[in-house]
Amino acid sequence: MAGVEGRVALVTGASQGIGRACAALLATSGAKVALCARNQEKLEQLAAEINGKGGEAEAFPLDVSNEDAIKSTVKAVIARFGKLDILVNNAGITRDQLVMRMKRADWDDVIATNLTAPFLLIQAAIPAMLKQRWGRIVNITSIFGQIGQTGQANYSSSKAGLIGLTMAVAREVGSRSITVNAVAPGFIETAMTEVLPAEFKESFLKNIPLGHIGSDMDVAHAVKFLASEEAGYITGHVLNVNGGILMG
Repeated sequence: MAGVEGRVALVTGASQGIGRACAALLATSGAKVALCARNQEKLEQLAAEINGKGGEAEAFPLDVSNEDAIKSTVKAVIARFGKLDILVNNAGITRDQLVMRMKRADWDDVIATNLTAPFLLIQAAIPAMLKQRWGRIVNITSIFGQIGQTGQANYSSSKAGLIGLTMAVAREVGSRSITVNAVAPGFIETAMTEVLPAEFKESFLKNIPLGHIGSDMDVAHAVKFLASEEAGYITGHVLNVNGGILMG
């Protein structure tokens, strides 16, 4: 089996942006996709779009900050599709503020969604992957988990933690042909970055060697590769998709 054809993938944050692009690309590449996010309407629209093009997808509304919902959703996905091969932990939020003014609730919310939820999803998905002795876990981290960012102590910490989680789990499950990798996007044009001030975007753009902002599909193609059969000898790796702004 080449690529991701015939595989079953669960993608969180699939209602928009990078998650939507990942889900759509995995589906057009032959995977059956469980679409997870809070916005049921957007999920159903994407499912209809995928199914209308001959793919196979189903919406599974999910608030990743709810541990019980995570467990029940993973069970429902496996019941629906018969297995779970690929987990893409993409759901994420921001609650930006300078560290001296950051409220504890804003710290807790970001850590819960961006770091604790991927841990819980991995925990819920791993048994099925261990049983079949094959799996792909791809965590969407961020360049700001690598270099930090003013006003994002919570976000940067959650994304740095996700890199550590990636490497730790990769060591634990590698012997069962399960790979665990991360993709670290740089400046990507999404709804999350649309609201940033124009002067910030211009300043950031000057430091990108490729000279342009990335797209959600740039990230999706990296995710699809790491989720594929061909990436079977890559694990514990952080794949930078940032136009060269951070190298090494």
